Amino acid sequence: MAILNIPRLVIGAAQGRTGKTTVSLGLCAAFAGRGLVVQPFKKGPDYIDPSWLSEGAGRACRTLDPFFHRDAAALLAAFLTGVRGAEISLVEGNHGLFDSLTEDGSGSTAAVARALAAPVLLVVNAARMGRSAAALVQGYLNFERGTPIKGVILNNVARGRHEAKMRQAIEQHCGLPVLGALPRDPALAIPDRHLGLVPREEDGSLLPAIAACREAAERYLDLHAILAIARDAPALEAPDAGATCRDVACYVSTNRGATDRGATGRVATDRGAMETPGRPQESRVRLAVFRDAVFTFYYPENLEALEAAGAELVFLDALRDTALPPVSGLVIGGGFPEMFMEALSANVALRRAVREAAEAGLPIYAECGGLMYLARRITWGERSAEMAGVLPCEIQMTDQPQGHGYVEATVDGENPFFARGTVLRGHEFHNSRLVHAGEDLRPVYRLARGNGCGGRHRTISAGLPGSPEQGDHTGSPLREGDTGWDGLVYRNVLASYTHLHAAGAPGWAAGLVEACRGSGI
Repeated sequence: MAILNIPRLVIGAAQGRTGKTTVSLGLCAAFAGRGLVVQPFKKGPDYIDPSWLSEGAGRACRTLDPFFHRDAAALLAAFLTGVRGAEISLVEGNHGLFDSLTEDGSGSTAAVARALAAPVLLVVNAARMGRSAAALVQGYLNFERGTPIKGVILNNVARGRHEAKMRQAIEQHCGLPVLGALPRDPALAIPDRHLGLVPREEDGSLLPAIAACREAAERYLDLHAILAIARDAPALEAPDAGATCRDVACYVSTNRGATDRGATGRVATDRGAMETPGRPQESRVRLAVFRDAVFTFYYPENLEALEAAGAELVFLDALRDTALPPVSGLVIGGGFPEMFMEALSANVALRRAVREAAEAGLPIYAECGGLMYLARRITWGERSAEMAGVLPCEIQMTDQPQGHGYVEATVDGENPFFARGTVLRGHEFHNSRLVHAGEDLRPVYRLARGNGCGGRHRTISAGLPGSPEQGDHTGSPLREGDTGWDGLVYRNVLASYTHLHAAGAPGWAAGLVEACRGSGI
């Protein structure tokens, strides 16, 4: 065991939409501005908050989540993999500090903090609250006493007197320092729309929001005291290399660097020089990956896992590139194609190239926005645009989420990438549904949790094909309104609303790469 001293913080909150992202982004940018190498993490299934944290820190944000990583040891392994080379790490929590998918709280932000022995800063929304804030904070201190809450940050403070009253009450009754108070300021609000914040990659005009958060952190937060708390975190015992192999860390070469994205939006990486242990460079499989303003939803751990499994990644822009390069497979992640559907449709040459490659048998893996792109058409109100036309279905945008939350799936049908019986964990996050599905389109993920392609905005938990709640659709065509199923297969294409994380889908990267070996255009 190696003993490691790693300065670290967890940013938690009394409840969701309290200002965690504003505080986390401000701290990342402020510490990076002081010359520190900052490694951000996000607890929970999310791409958008991490895109902002990546920009603020200048280093790719990574995911820590008990649902994906399964236990405290795996969480710690993922943390130690991601924090290499960093001088301070910051974990943004999700929801309230003790909120959890499980009744025992094992999936909470507090559980992540305990697994990492990381000090917690509690963000409290000060709007319409005075000294009652002390009662709230005291309740959080007493709820799970092993949670290392070390300070409080107030958000949405009205005026100096308001701040003074809350600060005095919290410090007197709770014995915790108030480490700063952010004012009510529209400039600190990160733009949002359906399904949450606007991705940082989508619109460069939004970058001043990062500068505003940094300036607020430097002006209103006690950065010196916060840094001291991070540096006072207890030492960690790092397991031997072999002990991390249950986690995504096992897929990543021990001598590779992090994939960083700095303030310019450019990717700085040493992946081009990386070789998978035991696999010569000439045997690598070239995979095309749509990565642009439209398709932004990729976990860095997933891209690293593909590389470590033997893939050479070739990034394409779905708005500007007009052809597929010579590759053995195609990966299309999630994003917001509905925001760009006319521009995507206008790129007729690329749509045709993808469709012809699919018909020729090219293995294609697509998630959510990628599924939408592969459909025949996207319709949103009065707007409608043709897509690639690979999948015999259309996409209808809706006013309400059709799936939002964690997904657990069992592979229950023939497909290009997974063995039957494989259990996958991921999440869904979509405001659309399939319509006009053809007879050749078949779902192969049986969902124990999640909505999938049917999108009835409810969770299926009954479990098995043949149950009255689900019916038996194994190997059967998808029927409009079906729920509890995902993972649509057509030829060598697998497309789903489910976003997988490599830690929650063991063998995903290896299966995808091996399925593509020997194929190509």
